[in-house]
Amino acid sequence: MNAPTRYVDDSVKGFITWSIIWGTISVLVGILISLQLAWPQLNVAPYLTYGRLRPIHTNAGIFGWGVGSFIAMFFYITQRLTRTPLWSPVLARVTLWIFNFAIASAAVTLAMGFNRTKEYAELEWPIALIVAVVWLMFSTNVFMTILKRKEEQMYISLWYIMATLVAVTILYVVNNLGVPLNLFKSYSAFSGTNDANVQWWYGHNAVAMVLTTPPLAIFYYFLPKVTGNPIYSHRMGIIAFWSLIFMYLWTGAHHLLWTPVPDWIQTVAMAFSIMLIAPSWGAVMNGYLTMNGRWEQMKTNYLVKFLICGITFYGLQTLQGPMQAVRSFSAFIHYTDWVPGHVHMGTMGWVSMVLFAAIYYVTTKMSDTEIYSIKLANTHFWLILVGQLVYSITMWIAGVQQGSMLLATNPDGTLHYSFMETMVAIFPYYKMRAVSGFIYLAGLVVFIYNIYKTFRKGEDLLTAKA
Repeated sequence: MNAPTRYVDDSVKGFITWSIIWGTISVLVGILISLQLAWPQLNVAPYLTYGRLRPIHTNAGIFGWGVGSFIAMFFYITQRLTRTPLWSPVLARVTLWIFNFAIASAAVTLAMGFNRTKEYAELEWPIALIVAVVWLMFSTNVFMTILKRKEEQMYISLWYIMATLVAVTILYVVNNLGVPLNLFKSYSAFSGTNDANVQWWYGHNAVAMVLTTPPLAIFYYFLPKVTGNPIYSHRMGIIAFWSLIFMYLWTGAHHLLWTPVPDWIQTVAMAFSIMLIAPSWGAVMNGYLTMNGRWEQMKTNYLVKFLICGITFYGLQTLQGPMQAVRSFSAFIHYTDWVPGHVHMGTMGWVSMVLFAAIYYVTTKMSDTEIYSIKLANTHFWLILVGQLVYSITMWIAGVQQGSMLLATNPDGTLHYSFMETMVAIFPYYKMRAVSGFIYLAGLVVFIYNIYKTFRKGEDLLTAKA
């Protein structure tokens, strides 16, 4: 009889710990800049103004919390699905050290004003190079583990993992091509509309390959584990996967509607954005149908709440996103607060809810114990759900009001409202957004406490056995 495979989870715990730290920093910075928007007098110093803090918020959230958690979960999932220990535990530990150095360096340099001014690609070339090295080390470890796998069958999660590793590599390298001027400044290798097109080919596919395929890999792995039901249709998952990968590649220019980018490029992006509804909802329906006969777990299983609400927000995102990619609607809501409402439903709802469930599950398995408090986990769920809904709905309402006021005209064709009048009108919504951040932060604090106590509980049990 074969001995059970011994998995290597030290780095999984390390990445979970540090991703939570960076995620907390991101939320704290997000609350500060939401307060600055409502009360501009809080922009008290050059290094603490909205323009400096906003990229720190997005980088700490997307790369610190998001990518850090994804690395942890990819290491965990890949070992189990391949029935093979991690190829190089040493490389995994080194990856964690360099990862933290890169995120910390990003925060410092962005606060100092070193910024390439490209959305989600603000980091200057030395740090961008370090990020690329981190991703290469991480990808090598995962691919080598898959290559040496003992399990021949490749479950859908592995397909999403491999797509993430390949696509992010291509996207990040191409969009960060540049000509260094000195250690702290470089210029893009592209110019004009070409630069804009490459940037949003990267920008939207960063959403696809960083904020969609990784949480889908995690969702497909943990939902069957948590519910006890096999995934409803592996074939549906594979079809949706290949459709999603193909269609996402063409959607980036929907960020550039009504710009000098050629109309045919805009139209292609618009068409493929609408088509994306099908593969996206293929994953959503696969999740819902997996729950057949187990829907009572929405009441009894705290992990199911996170996963199913998470995939529901993904479904809503993939209806709202294509709607925004239509020229007429884009003309109305672009450059309004509707957009951050849309984005944060994805990051705070879809991505984070799935990650919270995965971290709860993995923490209990690594600690060989039950969660410290189910009641606290449920409290965490309701706080982040309410916080996210207040945030998103508030910003949608503000965006519709903004769009209406900015487009309102007098009979002679002049604008009916000045820009400042629109700002005054939406100040109450900005204050509500700040309140929603505090609600979400309260949920995050409950989560951190619960995870900490669960790890301590596991250590205490291990000590008692010894």
